[in-house]
Amino acid sequence: MSSSHKFVIDTNVFIEAYNRYYSFDIAPSFWNAVLQHAENGNIISIDRVKQEINNFHKDDELSKWVNHHFAQWFESTDKVEVISTYREIITWAVQQDQYFDIAKSEFASAADSWLIAFAKTYNFTVVTHEQFHPDSKRRIFIPNVCHAFNVPYSDTFDMLRRLSIKF
Repeated sequence: MSSSHKFVIDTNVFIEAYNRYYSFDIAPSFWNAVLQHAENGNIISIDRVKQEINNFHKDDELSKWVNHHFAQWFESTDKVEVISTYREIITWAVQQDQYFDIAKSEFASAADSWLIAFAKTYNFTVVTHEQFHPDSKRRIFIPNVCHAFNVPYSDTFDMLRRLSIKF
């Protein structure tokens, strides 16, 4: 496994996997693989993703897994370098005339902006289910910002392939 494959996971990846195609009862090997690759340094997430999961999934299996099994791999975004990159990203977002003010506000307060800042700062690939939408006005999508800042992004399946994960 190449150390160049370092992924930081978005909230929607955890939630979609849990709610749909990799639920704990159907695909426990998915969750075991995530843990194994976290232990190997290939997969992490950030503190703000953990907060979002805990806000939306109180006391369910996902929040329990996040808090008991994956907790040590949620990295802090309170580092000076990440905060500096976050400021760059928010400045860029505010200056984009195409987006409505509500989209800018939501982007600034969500984990998304911090996720991209972390990935850019530490050379990670963002893993998200969001798609690139260059004409979007109502929402600032992660891939749009990644594109603007040359931050690589992928979906869950690409990450699994790049890490050679098979079930």
